[in-house]
Parts: sequence; C-alpha cells; structure tokens
Amino acid sequence: MQLKYNEQILKVTESEIRKFNDYAKENNAEYYLTLGEPDFYTPDQIVNKTIEALNNHKTKYGPTPGNLSLRKKICEFEKKFNKLNYNPNEVLITQGSTEAITSALFTILNPNDEVIIPIPAYPMYAEIVKYQKANVINIDTSNNNFQITKEMLDNAINEKTKCIILTSPNNPTGSILSDESLENVYNAVKDKPIFIICDDVYNQIVYKDKKPGFVKYQDLKDRIIVCQSYSKSYAMPGWRCGYMLASEEFVFHAKKIHQYMIVALNTFIQDGMEVAFDIDNQYMIDSYKMRRDYIYDRLVKMGLDVVLPDGAFYIFPSIKKLNISSLEFCKRLVRDYKVAIIPGYCFSNDNFIRISYCVSMDIIKIACDRIEEFVNKLRNENNKQFLS
Repeated sequence: MQLKYNEQILKVTESEIRKFNDYAKENNAEYYLTLGEPDFYTPDQIVNKTIEALNNHKTKYGPTPGNLSLRKKICEFEKKFNKLNYNPNEVLITQGSTEAITSALFTILNPNDEVIIPIPAYPMYAEIVKYQKANVINIDTSNNNFQITKEMLDNAINEKTKCIILTSPNNPTGSILSDESLENVYNAVKDKPIFIICDDVYNQIVYKDKKPGFVKYQDLKDRIIVCQSYSKSYAMPGWRCGYMLASEEFVFHAKKIHQYMIVALNTFIQDGMEVAFDIDNQYMIDSYKMRRDYIYDRLVKMGLDVVLPDGAFYIFPSIKKLNISSLEFCKRLVRDYKVAIIPGYCFSNDNFIRISYCVSMDIIKIACDRIEEFVNKLRNENNKQFLS
C-alpha cells in the first residue's frame, strides 16, 4: 500500500537558506554570517513584562485577532511612525510576519492566479504561492540597482495578476525601493484589481530618513496588506510575533485562516509586545550601520560590485566577474576558510552572495579577511586558466 501526500506539498521545497546553514555546520564552519538573526538580546523591558504576565497566569486562550490593548498600541505606533490611520479591527496579531504573509496569500489566491515578485527575494514567497496552485512571475531588478521600472511591470502584469509582493528594505539586498519605484508600482496597479503585500519587517532598520513605503498610498488601502514582525527591530526572532495591517474586510477573511492555523498568538507574549513600542532601538540601528559601512568598504576594496544597503542588515555583492556559481563559491568558502554566507541562488540570482552583518564586528573582520583571501585566489585561478 502506497500512501499519497498532497500533490502541492511535494512541489514545495525546503528552505535553501536553512539547508545551506546546515551544510556549513556539517562542514565545521566557524564564522557564520548566514541567518538574519540579530546578535542583540531582547530588551529587558520586554522580557520582564512577559515574565510578569506569566507570573500573573496569563496562559489562557486569547482573542483570535489578538489582545485589544495590543492592537490599539499598534495603531498608535503606526500613526506615529508611518502616519497611518488604522483601527484595531484592521489589525491581526500573528505568529511572526511569515504567518501574516501566509495568511494573506491563502486569503487572496486561486489556482492559476499570478503573483509578481521582484527578485532577488526571500524564497518563502514563491513556495507559498506554489502551494496555492498559483504562479510566480519574477521581475529581475539586479541590473537596475534593485529598483523597479515601469517596463518591468508592463511586461509582467496581465489579467491573471492577483498580487505584487514588495519587500523594502529588501532581504537579501538591503535596498530600499525609491520613490520612483513605488510610484511605478502605484501607477501600474491603481486601476486594476491587484493586491499589494508589503513585507515591512525591516522598515525600522533604516540608515537614512525613515518614511513609509508603498503603504503611503492610502487611497489603495483596501488592497494593501502590511506584514510586520518584531524579530528584526526588537531582537525577538525566537518569540515569533508579528502582525498584519489591512482593511477590516480583509482581516475578517484572513482571520479564518489564522484561527485554524494557530487559534491565537500566545497571550503572555502579547504583553511583552506592547512594551516594545516604548523602547528606543536606535542603538541597534547605529550598530548595524557601523558594521554595514565597514563591510561595504572592504567589499569595494576587494573589487566586488556591490550596492550600498540603505536598510536591513544584509549586503549582496556580485561575484559574476569571478566565474563561479554562488553555491560553489559558498561551499568552498566554508570548506577552505570556515566562513559561512548564503549563496545568491537561494534568492533567485546566482551571480550574488548574501552576507548577513547582524553579527559582531570581530566576526565580520575575520570573515572579510578570509573572503578577500578567497576572492584573490579565485582571480589567480581565473588568470591562470586564461593564460593557459
């Protein structure tokens, strides 16, 4: 007797990022610049408030959309931070941004719908779209400093387009979509029944002036879904908490999926989430900026083509000139130099590598020294091959 699985789950692949991180561990890497996991500890105020909630036995089921007091706090924060007007019924407390994105896509997609994803991009999006029997339409921004042009959208949008996913600041590039890019998207969708999912998990980690992304176009509020996380901005990756902002109607439907997946987010964690908005996390951002500046200068001196990140804590240099695939580059770097970074093919572009700099400066300096040594070795190998 042969057991049969869901046909769609057989088409979904494991996370290539996690898979490569496991490869690095199996091959005894010593310096990891792989995962987007802040090296800061969660601020004490958040931890203490959560402990207090546990001591007060806040361990019962909470309301499906999340605690009302937390949803009100989020509305206050978004009004202050992004000048947005949302009410608590337009907020859904989720198990991280990943659950918010999954719930959003489950709410939107029908078989054979099309979802436009500017690449390089976080690989999760495509896998969830695939599971929904919908189709991914990639638009490659790598030759335009990771910005979106009108032509890219004109070539991608058709009557099957249901959604565009925007991530700004971006993972893996750290780039922020320019006003021109946002305007191009707005003009392309304003008269069409197309949703915009904004994965805004890095929008507090910005090195220039902080301002709203696509969500600023509030005349399209009924079609904009914001997915947010506490993991990056408040050093809370293991807490798995986030939220969705959308119209009341959209939240009503997304809440059905959310309810059957997790019922509701852990009640005691939500008390800690409320406190987070009162914390000044600028010290984290300043530290990331210092690390970014150092690693960017090192990569430029190595002769690698690289765009200066304006946010997040990733940098995405090109290795195209080195005549090597991103996977082979990263595997050799692990085996020969004990440094682990993520191959660009994981983000749908094999000409790049992603380096996460939310690790200590000591690790960054050692890793840069070894990457530079490896890059020089590859150039020597290429020169010898050319001369022969």
